[in-house]
Amino acid sequence: MAHVRDSARTYGKSDPIDALAVARAAQREPDLPVARLDGPDRELRLLVDHRESLVAERTRLICRLRWHLHELDPGWEPKARSLDAQRTLDEVQARLQQQTGVVARLARDLAHRCAELTAVINALEKEIAQLVEKLAPALLALPGCGPLTAAKIIGETAGVDRFKSRDAYPRYNGTAPLPVWSSNKARHRLSRTGNRQLNAALHRIALTQARWHPPAKALIDRRKNGGNSGREAIRILKRRLSDAVFQALLHDQTHALVPAA
Repeated sequence: MAHVRDSARTYGKSDPIDALAVARAAQREPDLPVARLDGPDRELRLLVDHRESLVAERTRLICRLRWHLHELDPGWEPKARSLDAQRTLDEVQARLQQQTGVVARLARDLAHRCAELTAVINALEKEIAQLVEKLAPALLALPGCGPLTAAKIIGETAGVDRFKSRDAYPRYNGTAPLPVWSSNKARHRLSRTGNRQLNAALHRIALTQARWHPPAKALIDRRKNGGNSGREAIRILKRRLSDAVFQALLHDQTHALVPAA
């Protein structure tokens, strides 16, 4: 509603202003697609959001735990990005058993809480993977798309059939190219609009394919040899991935609606 608010006579952002902007946009665009998020798709979205919330909480606790461990023994610290593993947490708890004082007690509590969160997060990942295997096998078959990324795409898309064509999907996920001409030289850049969560999921797939998937590597090399920058090559790859994801979602949805013989 940002552009509608900019054109209004009343400046600012509040619930009444937003409601009026929504009403004006709905009157101006009567054929806006309706997002639907219910059934297994909604359950998947809730599980993904809950897992991300727990991961953020665990990260906050790990930062505090590292500070306490450094205070107790400046000469020892766990390896970077290792405190989300149960083996490392067990090692930390074993070293803290003989420590005394308030700092050691707090560190033990934090390590215990991190271990609990890790167990819950791992269980959620398995549950999400099982749901995605049933809902989106074609999407999972896309190189570089793991269960968590596929789950994020399904939840943020909220029904792929609401898009009129595969060209409407990139406008929603922010992979549609934006022209930025300069000195009569035609070029395009990455879009900063659209659903950023969905755009980030496509970006993860693009970076993964750019490392090891031969067709993607060939595309990037060909574009760079043609004069495109690295960012422009990634933008082109993301745009093509949007079409591939759209077709995979349509395939999975169509086969889900067909009853088993």
